[in-house]
Amino acid sequence: MKYSLLVGATVAMLASGSAMANIELAKAKNCMACHSVDAKIVGPAYKDVAKKYAGDKTAEAKLVQKVLKGGSGAWGTMAMPANTQVSDAEAHTLVKWVLSLK
Repeated sequence: MKYSLLVGATVAMLASGSAMANIELAKAKNCMACHSVDAKIVGPAYKDVAKKYAGDKTAEAKLVQKVLKGGSGAWGTMAMPANTQVSDAEAHTLVKWVLSLK
């Protein structure tokens, strides 16, 4: 019993650490200047993005391209600029994190 509790606690810590690392990446890449996890700023809240794309198997690829190249029209008239400071791998990490939010 103690072993299973320890394993569960360890998994929870690792999962939350990963989530914290991804919000730190979002902050480091200046994503949080226009977005927040649960409230619209300039762009949509990340939880709203996750909700909109839930179940869409093409969401990750589409959103990675939007992060890298920018875009407009999906959330109104405000354009999202290209994020040249974000690598392809970082964009995938960020998008996977956003899509995992509930």
